[in-house]
Amino acid sequence: MLSGGASGSHKIEGTGAGFVVPLWDPALADAIEPVSTAEAMEMARRLAREEALFAGTSTGANVAAALRVAERLGEGHTVVTIACDTGMKYLSTPLYTEA
Repeated sequence: MLSGGASGSHKIEGTGAGFVVPLWDPALADAIEPVSTAEAMEMARRLAREEALFAGTSTGANVAAALRVAERLGEGHTVVTIACDTGMKYLSTPLYTEA
């Protein structure tokens, strides 16, 4: 929604209400970086496998977006993101049952 696309369902828990919330101020964001559910899940699994960071899909989405931004910015820039959850509540979901 915030990137200008149509409302739709996704499985990235804790993100995207499916509508623009009344308190949203677009002046606070420099850009919106869309991330698909599949990309978020793959990054969350990769973080667990390669970095020993057991996280959920919202963290996977944050890291996927941060890596894209870092690639665009190139050398000499720092990109920071937030790991906002743990993978514990996702153990019985497709995030880790289909891995």
